[in-house]
Amino acid sequence: MKLKKRLSEEELRYLKLLARQYPTVQAASSEIINLQAILNLPKGTEHFISDVHGEHEAFLHILNSCSGVIKEKVDDLFATTIPKTDRDELCTLIYYPEEKLEQLHNKYEDMDEWYRITLHRLIEICRWVTSKYTRSKVRKALPKDYAYIIDELLHTHYDETDKRDYYENIISTIIDLGQADRFIEAVSQVIKRMAVDHMHIVGDIFDRGPRADIIMDSLLNYHSVDIQWGNHDILWMGAASGSRTLVATVLSNSIHYNNLEVIETGYGISLRPLSVFANEVYKDCDVSRFAVKLTGDDAEQYSEKDKLLSARMHKAITIILFKLEGQKILRHPEYEMNDRLLLDKIDYEKKCITINGTTYTLEDTDFPTVDPSDPYTLTEEEESVINQLTASFQRSEKLQNHVRFLYSKGSLYKVFNGNLLFHGCIPMTETGELKTFTIGGKARKGKDFFDYVDTAARQAYYYKSGTPERKLGMDLLWFLWAGRNSPIFGRDRMTTFERRLIRDESSWTEAKNAYYTFYQDPAVCDALLKEFGLEGPHCHIVNGHIPVKSKRGESPIKGGGKLLVIDGGFCKAYQPTTGIAGYTLIYNSWVLRIVSHEPFCGRKMAIEHNIDIASSSKVFERMEARIKIAQTDIGRKLQAQADDLHALVEAYKSGAVPEDHKD
Repeated sequence: MKLKKRLSEEELRYLKLLARQYPTVQAASSEIINLQAILNLPKGTEHFISDVHGEHEAFLHILNSCSGVIKEKVDDLFATTIPKTDRDELCTLIYYPEEKLEQLHNKYEDMDEWYRITLHRLIEICRWVTSKYTRSKVRKALPKDYAYIIDELLHTHYDETDKRDYYENIISTIIDLGQADRFIEAVSQVIKRMAVDHMHIVGDIFDRGPRADIIMDSLLNYHSVDIQWGNHDILWMGAASGSRTLVATVLSNSIHYNNLEVIETGYGISLRPLSVFANEVYKDCDVSRFAVKLTGDDAEQYSEKDKLLSARMHKAITIILFKLEGQKILRHPEYEMNDRLLLDKIDYEKKCITINGTTYTLEDTDFPTVDPSDPYTLTEEEESVINQLTASFQRSEKLQNHVRFLYSKGSLYKVFNGNLLFHGCIPMTETGELKTFTIGGKARKGKDFFDYVDTAARQAYYYKSGTPERKLGMDLLWFLWAGRNSPIFGRDRMTTFERRLIRDESSWTEAKNAYYTFYQDPAVCDALLKEFGLEGPHCHIVNGHIPVKSKRGESPIKGGGKLLVIDGGFCKAYQPTTGIAGYTLIYNSWVLRIVSHEPFCGRKMAIEHNIDIASSSKVFERMEARIKIAQTDIGRKLQAQADDLHALVEAYKSGAVPEDHKD
């Protein structure tokens, strides 16, 4: 805000409010100096991860290792002075301090000597990762119990003779008081906290892997994070909001992939109503097409009776799902999905169905709850079961807490420091134009449609139950999950019906949106960035959703470096396709680089044997000069604050606002 010759009433009112916080020229000037100092510091490091799909152990290791950055720092500092085995042990200690310390107590006879050496090394690493931040920011990140001690050690120069005794005395006192273990845990936490300034999760925290709830718990405690909703996140958000269709979808998917631990153990949701119903209604039915996918040890853990019950439950909830999806399609002709109304197209006598002009044999037509004359209406028993299950999702305190976090920290897309982040696609037509959706009574496309959908998604959760806004919001969440060319699904159709009931795999095809062809063109990427207000050589699109087939030579870098697909197969189910186990995109003050990760050996093995995730890094863009905070989004906000304070100083000097010198 620049001071004019005559301040308007609104400007004067604002400056008087600002004066309450900075009541004198000195106070305002001091804050200006502080802000200018911050603006000239290097930009903080951002990490981008997508499609973690419930793989909690691998995700937590990536989080603890800061995607390999800590190992790089340790090697940079100690490669010439410490053997590799000791460096690996030091890294594991930082990643898992509590568990590693327990193991090391049984390894070393003289822990005091080990403590002394290790504390020196940890402080040196901590000093390095905190060096580009203000002392104030570092202090705010320090654990309360050890804040003063860590601050002193970080800023005491050991090489100065008169300070050496002071430094060593602090270390000795920590050891003598039996506080070394807790202090190591505290310093390790600071190292991990400061190595990454901000984390972006570009969608799909849920499904496939075993414990998405553990991942959500870790994100709840993470210092700085944003989330771009993926289709699997939207699915759980809708279920938590009370969408019966999305509850049925969550359960159908989870039973199919034998992934019920997150539902029953993680969120405390009982499936008894479904199991009782399925055992009664489907006890004489063919359920072979609904057999649950079991792999490795899982197959040996379950009896034939267990497998039969699971298949019955899978079939029961899937038929409920087909009915509820049909109701949504009938309720919303604007979704243009009438061709996905399939239950009414079944020829029960010939056991076949005609889809888009092609007739397919059905492997199963034994549907005791489907009335061919009214196929999309639930039976009374089905109504009761899905209502009970939906109520359980809504009553799960932990799930509701996680979904509120997804809403508060998440969005359909985000523009951050020159990058456009979203999970799926920006829907396009076959001719390369932005696709128009007439949903909500108005034609929308591009950013306008994204903004509309983002708002509607929030209505599904926050509007009062039973209101038209909430109902429309929940229906739109389903459209985002499975709707034709939705921004986070990005395909022509979801072929769950075909995959369960038709053997001919040609019917399973789910054609991808044209976006996935056009995004190879740098000019198209520039146009899409411009649609969201971004222009310039260092602007990028970052998205996940479609696994990069790395083992076939596919690159995550598209559009001449303007677009980055960072779904590298974090989930074990996708690793045979990708050939790796995930990507991390790292954006620091000097470069953009992408790190590819190999499969994780498991938490227990990593701690016991100091095994890290093997990673390889590729720098694909360098900055002409080091990026400073002044060039970032937060920097622009800080500069605006400084401008306002300059205006306040001028107002003090001119007498427009009186200083408040308190005795």
